[in-house]
Amino acid sequence: MTVRIIIGLIFTFAAFAIGGRRLYWLFKLIKSGRKDTTRKSAFVQRIMTELVEVIGQKKLLKKKVAGFAHAITFWGFLILGFTILEAWGDLFNRSFAIPLIGHWEILGFFEDLFMVMILVALLVFTAIRLSQNPKRIERKSRFYGSHTDAAWLVLLMISGVMISLWLYRAAQVNTGHFPYGWGAFASHLLAKVLHPMGTGVNSVIETVALLANVGIICAFLVLVVYSKHLHIFLAPINVAFSRRPRALGELAYTPDLDPENMDENTVFGAGYINELSWKQLLDLATCTECGRCQEQCPAWNTGKPLSPKLLIMSLRDSLFSSADTLLASTRKTDESNKENDEKSQLPALVPDVIEKDILWSCTTCGACVEQCPVDIEHVDTILDMRRYQVLMESDFPTEAGTMLRNIENRGDPWGLGSSQRTQWTAGLNFEIPVISGEIPEDVQYLFWVGCAGALDERARKTTQSVAKLLHQAGISFAILGQSESCTGDPARRLGNEYLFQMQAMQNIETLNAANVKTIVASCPHCFNALANEYPALGGNYEVIHHSQLLAVLIEQKKINAGTFEAKVTYHDPCYLGRHNRIFDEPRSVLESIDGVTQIEMHRHKEKGFCCGAGGARMWLEENIGERINMNRTAEAIATGADVVSTACPFCMIMLDDAVKAYQKADDVKVMDLAQILENSSETLSVTQD
Repeated sequence: MTVRIIIGLIFTFAAFAIGGRRLYWLFKLIKSGRKDTTRKSAFVQRIMTELVEVIGQKKLLKKKVAGFAHAITFWGFLILGFTILEAWGDLFNRSFAIPLIGHWEILGFFEDLFMVMILVALLVFTAIRLSQNPKRIERKSRFYGSHTDAAWLVLLMISGVMISLWLYRAAQVNTGHFPYGWGAFASHLLAKVLHPMGTGVNSVIETVALLANVGIICAFLVLVVYSKHLHIFLAPINVAFSRRPRALGELAYTPDLDPENMDENTVFGAGYINELSWKQLLDLATCTECGRCQEQCPAWNTGKPLSPKLLIMSLRDSLFSSADTLLASTRKTDESNKENDEKSQLPALVPDVIEKDILWSCTTCGACVEQCPVDIEHVDTILDMRRYQVLMESDFPTEAGTMLRNIENRGDPWGLGSSQRTQWTAGLNFEIPVISGEIPEDVQYLFWVGCAGALDERARKTTQSVAKLLHQAGISFAILGQSESCTGDPARRLGNEYLFQMQAMQNIETLNAANVKTIVASCPHCFNALANEYPALGGNYEVIHHSQLLAVLIEQKKINAGTFEAKVTYHDPCYLGRHNRIFDEPRSVLESIDGVTQIEMHRHKEKGFCCGAGGARMWLEENIGERINMNRTAEAIATGADVVSTACPFCMIMLDDAVKAYQKADDVKVMDLAQILENSSETLSVTQD
């Protein structure tokens, strides 16, 4: 008994000393990040998120097999926490019982049940690891680039914990010290196998297995804090401080661009690891290397160098290698000297840690954030690095310069100017009011046309269809005409926060002067900017997308859809779907049309694949790997659909270009759902209130 106590205490003290020192070091390192005061609100919602995402394992269960195996392991360790307490208690007293709980028979049953289920889950993990072996399938594996050796070691250690626990409990049965009856079925079954060895041998097995169990658990704790499995401790914290209600939609950080508040130490974005926020540093340390983000990333899937997982891992490696500098600087009191000392010793995030092609490959589609089971906010970090490159270094893809200058000087990315913003109305047989001054009381909606909707020939057709449908439904609406200007979304996603805010403030001034309350937008990028990003700058409006409004009008019988005989596959625009959770309304519009047979692509809704235009990529050359729009369009064509439908002008342009490149324009049409609805009958039946 004395030997058991001494060895057990040595294991325990060593594990807590080594692990505790590492955790304290990590705490100081993460705390050295830039302040982020946006993470303390919505307390009740954060508690609910913990229950749903951590306890309920909601995001992990998106992958049914792997997710269920992980959930079983997670829930199992919660239950088997009781066995850990019992094991430590048995070091001192073989009749130990957990206070207030004792030896409930039901507890013994659940301990054995989850012990067996975890062993089965480990076999599932093994099969997944073997089938996804990156040495065999390389980039097709979501574990490509991950520390796979550490993962195998952890599987081995968890197996050791389960097997030693099982042996210890079974031997206890034969030595008469096991407190549970046949409810602990697995322990009693193994005990029958060990029983012929006699009490003496079983007593030795009990002691050795108990010490092995305690020792492996202690070693596992140390391994966890020194490996990617640190997420076991950090994931609940990262989830608790993730942006609510979701990480997509609004960008998390809007820097103060008032010149009066700037000085020589002002920094926009993140050029060095010390310029990331504490939450972004926490993201880096929390990454599980599961590769779910990588698996869904359109850039990675088309041969680009960007993998959200590898980007986070590279930044994490830089964080750890820079730890001495960061921690030393926290002891300095002179902020300017502190910053200068740090930067002189730290590598630049771009290009020393992250290559330029990696940074500019991102479409900001949000697939990585959507899939991450521990709520890492990849897009925010990428955009912070882009901001630094654009605003501090004036270093960005050459072709983007034209787009930025056009927005600044002409108010649109193409540089066509405000004089052409109302040309799309020329083919209509009714007048659309153009607002000058305040919007009239009898006008229900301001129709925000957007740059593409007003200026691109293909997108104009959608704009005209939306206008016709609203007019036929008896909806009063108006436009800003030449007073409308780019929302600044392309500039913001490229990293030019200054230009974005200039555009936003100009538009907010126009909208507020017109006393606009409700806006309908046909471009998801405009919709997202107006609804989610303008409020931070004083622009608070009710904003709906045209697919939402059309769905309501159909439900209210103000629009009676006709017939359109076609097989239609719907492409979810990233900024409408993933970023703003508008999945059902576009499909309900198509469903209302007689003759339309909807065919879903394999990647749809939350897993929808980007068209390649987001993140200002619409205006950047795509010279590496396969073109993203070609990849997506190939999937659409493979469904056998006659029409590829969408609800975004940028998506329509990208998909239409790809259909033409595949020489399928005679067989497959690309249409906005508003065009399909408008064309569903030559004489659309419309009823009034």
